[in-house]
Amino acid sequence: MKFVAVALSVVLVAPAAQAQFPPKPGPDHDVLKKLEGNWDLTMKFGTNESKGTVTYKMELGGLWLVGSLESELLGAKFSGKSLDTYDAAKKKYIGVWADSMGTMPMMLEGSYDKATKTMTMSGDGPGMDGKPTKYKSVSVMPDDNTINFSMYIGDVKEPTFTIAYKRKK
Repeated sequence: MKFVAVALSVVLVAPAAQAQFPPKPGPDHDVLKKLEGNWDLTMKFGTNESKGTVTYKMELGGLWLVGSLESELLGAKFSGKSLDTYDAAKKKYIGVWADSMGTMPMMLEGSYDKATKTMTMSGDGPGMDGKPTKYKSVSVMPDDNTINFSMYIGDVKEPTFTIAYKRKK
């Protein structure tokens, strides 16, 4: 009897799954696609400032913006990878971040406000003590060549660090 229920489920669900497979990039992915290219960055963390670069490219069928960051942080080489997409089922942007300072990724989700050109995302990631903590990122994109990024870690009211991105000419 269990086999019949499973077989019936497959028959009923398969046509719906095929109608949506494979997913295609939509207008919400265009927000991410506009970021493709090479960027210079300046990161400010307390009284410390460091320079670096990031390259963004749409990959995986145009569904994911993949970022590769290279910088210096507190005198040491620092690198990070980002994966960002728009999840049509959730109607939210999704972000994953991993870097050379740890083995636990940060997972964020949020929305883009077209009127203010601002992406706001929140979620969980590793804290300075290695335990999960809350994160909130705000990316203001006033034009196609500028991103002003602020990261809030924990329950702070002021950004823990900021990054100013300028598109390379």
